[in-house]
Amino acid sequence: MVSPTKAVLSFLFVFIIGFSSGQSIDEQKLLQTIEYLSSDKLEGRKTLSEGNKEAQEFIREEFRSLNLSTHYAKYFQKFSFENRRERQKYEDATNVVAFIPGKDSRKIIVITAHYDHVGIGRKNSSGDSIYNGADDNASGTAALLAFATYFKKNQPEHPIIFAALDGEEMGLQGAKALLNDFPFPLEDILVNINMDMISRNENGELYASGTYHNPNLKPILENASKGSNPVLKFGHDEPNTGRDDWTQSSDHGPFFDQKIPHIYFGVEDHKDYHKPSDEFKNIDQAFYVNATNLILKCILALDAELPKE
Repeated sequence: MVSPTKAVLSFLFVFIIGFSSGQSIDEQKLLQTIEYLSSDKLEGRKTLSEGNKEAQEFIREEFRSLNLSTHYAKYFQKFSFENRRERQKYEDATNVVAFIPGKDSRKIIVITAHYDHVGIGRKNSSGDSIYNGADDNASGTAALLAFATYFKKNQPEHPIIFAALDGEEMGLQGAKALLNDFPFPLEDILVNINMDMISRNENGELYASGTYHNPNLKPILENASKGSNPVLKFGHDEPNTGRDDWTQSSDHGPFFDQKIPHIYFGVEDHKDYHKPSDEFKNIDQAFYVNATNLILKCILALDAELPKE
């Protein structure tokens, strides 16, 4: 039986987290950011394209305007890789990485979202050839920037690295590069929070995938998301079940390979996935704002409840 004192403290904890997350996101700026990142001007943000470079600069200026620290030259972590499908080597791909110190821990939370997309391709029936990638993944990138703003004003218990990753669409290359050139021992990473496609779902559902492999995280997320809109669901992470396993589907995959706990926030595929029609006008703005606030609420709960070594 829970004591009255513990019950009151638990209620206050949930109330404070719920209140702060509800008040913390600048909805207008969040929507302006996703709209810009998915605009025709950035031409689908394919790695090394001019639109991709404009996205880099935009993200860097956001970090710089917040006066965030970084462990890389002017926030840019450069890396190279070979795209086997295109038989081309990509030089100077770029992750954009910032850091906020924690109050009381050396264990690090790493928040990731890839900002690249697939660029310009085959025209659709409307003659549109720009794959804008509004949901995939301007949505996660804009949320990452909103979280950086929040934690600059509200220092977390754990240090947080904010990594806007490049080259995800070419084999999770940015996440691999980040871990290959990480500024701290990898064993200091407490958890990776990855976001990829969080701005629309017809059923009002957002998934937190990864708790099958990290069951200790599930009760924290369940408590943080009680009564939430969208509904936070779990799954897409069980191996050998014949179901859709997302464990290697985005930038959390390399973290999993290094045995680093992860939670991947995302939605199930929709009709505009990897099509020119994945545009800002087709996101669900209310769902997106609510999903971003819900993810922040979950991050706050993880930051508060996970060990502070």
